[in-house]
Amino acid sequence: MSLPNSSFAPLDFDGWRALDPEERARRPGTAAPGDPAWIVPPEKFPAREGGEGGSLADLAFAVKDNIDVRGVPTTVACPEFAYLPDRDAEVVRRLVEAGARIVGKTNLDQFATGLVGTRSPYGVVPNVHNPAYVSGGSSSGSASLVARGLVPLALGTDTAGSGRVPAGLNGIVGLKPTRGWFSFRGVFPACRSLDCVSILTARVRDAALVAWVLGGFDPEDPYARSRPPREGFSVPHRRLAVPSTLPWFGDDLQSRAWDEALVRWKALGYALVSVDPQPLFAMAALLYEGPWVAERVNALRGFYPARADQIHPVVRTILDGAARFDAASAFWAEDRRRELARTIAGLWEGCDALLVPAVPTVYTIQEVLADPLVTNARLGTWTNFVNLADLCALVVPAGTRADGLPFGVTLLGQAWEDDRLAALGEEWERWSDEVMVAVAGAHLSGLPLNPRLTRRGARLVGPARTSARYRLHALEDQSTPRPGLVRVAKGGAAVAVEVWALPRAAYGAFVAEVAPPLSIGTLELEDGRQVQGFLCEAWATDGHRDITEWGGWKAWLASREL
Repeated sequence: MSLPNSSFAPLDFDGWRALDPEERARRPGTAAPGDPAWIVPPEKFPAREGGEGGSLADLAFAVKDNIDVRGVPTTVACPEFAYLPDRDAEVVRRLVEAGARIVGKTNLDQFATGLVGTRSPYGVVPNVHNPAYVSGGSSSGSASLVARGLVPLALGTDTAGSGRVPAGLNGIVGLKPTRGWFSFRGVFPACRSLDCVSILTARVRDAALVAWVLGGFDPEDPYARSRPPREGFSVPHRRLAVPSTLPWFGDDLQSRAWDEALVRWKALGYALVSVDPQPLFAMAALLYEGPWVAERVNALRGFYPARADQIHPVVRTILDGAARFDAASAFWAEDRRRELARTIAGLWEGCDALLVPAVPTVYTIQEVLADPLVTNARLGTWTNFVNLADLCALVVPAGTRADGLPFGVTLLGQAWEDDRLAALGEEWERWSDEVMVAVAGAHLSGLPLNPRLTRRGARLVGPARTSARYRLHALEDQSTPRPGLVRVAKGGAAVAVEVWALPRAAYGAFVAEVAPPLSIGTLELEDGRQVQGFLCEAWATDGHRDITEWGGWKAWLASREL
């Protein structure tokens, strides 16, 4: 199985707007006939223009086919169930009012019941990066289109991870807001008390912009909640909680990618605090092993069980499981949910967020078809508990595994901490697009070679000091006097440096300007971070004055002026 046009890279909103207008109009429809990501593709979708001059002007978007669009059947991936809405879902209305143009409806695991992308009569949606693997679900089509650059924005829904799992598996951003912030009016429910509309984009800042368009109390939605006043993009602690134990189900590539991501968060300056994930796992067990499955049955009242033969076999098996629960078990489960939610609320106190993998492993389509329930449950390891615990979540790309599949991480916050997650995600995103470079001499602010950084778009992160493992020497016979920083086995000291964030695209040209005896290597900072920086070959310091006692190049220069 393959997907056409998977060579397109995902586009952020600026990149989409930079396309020629004809290309913007053409791209959503470049998928070949039968592309399983679409249920209603652009060529069959009635033309709809967005409002003029809004914050989302010129953007195309697609919506998961459990979200109503006026005059277009909502199938929920079950043709026999389809109905024709006479008005747009509130989230669609808000996007159109903000200038975005809707272009089609996307495939999903039937009745939004699944995390795999294989449970639809409209076809299995494969992973964009390797079609042998699952795309994740249930918002499979929406994630696929964004990951292939066919649209810059798509809407999904998220009950147990349906927006986050496909984002992580396809290497894009998935935002699951605090329950009740986005209206759910005009969206066919899975578990109505837990459901959220989710956002799929290429960049965190774009998802955050869409969130502000969609967010707001809807008096016609009985599950809507008013957003309390908050102080905004606060990241006060620079501490992230991480699980003390993580199940990988034998996937060493996923485990290795996680370890690499943690190293990068540390390099960004975040302390990692270990927490026990057992309350999270206990909460997750309530979702599919508890009475909330009966809420799915309630949504299909009148269709199930009367027309159970029209439902996907795996989805039907899940719905059949609701029969073992009664009212007493529902009240017991709600008591247990509240008990666990209180424990979880204090789990990462003093930290800015809880950081977890988006998924613990990746499965091939054949593996999922062979064991649909176990594989699905494992994919939901880090997602199933989130809405039950009233958390918000943000999935961000975090590199590529050794086999070429993307790896993603999820930032989790308490209810209404959506802004904080966006701030963390944007910082991570900027850092992922930048190389941190420590400079110790002529490239410092105000010194002769600093323009070599600034003209390439580098930004000053701030002053820092190396670990106490370096010696500094004055190389005054160079065309531009500068220091030579040498790492030593013993007798070292901390040296003042500046850390600059250099766009990754400009890093190669910057390094090419570095002439011997200097080179770019890995520097260890006093706070434990490892960054790129200037190092000197030890032989070149022979006969040059050791100026380590001054603590840095600028202090040495100042001493010479006295």
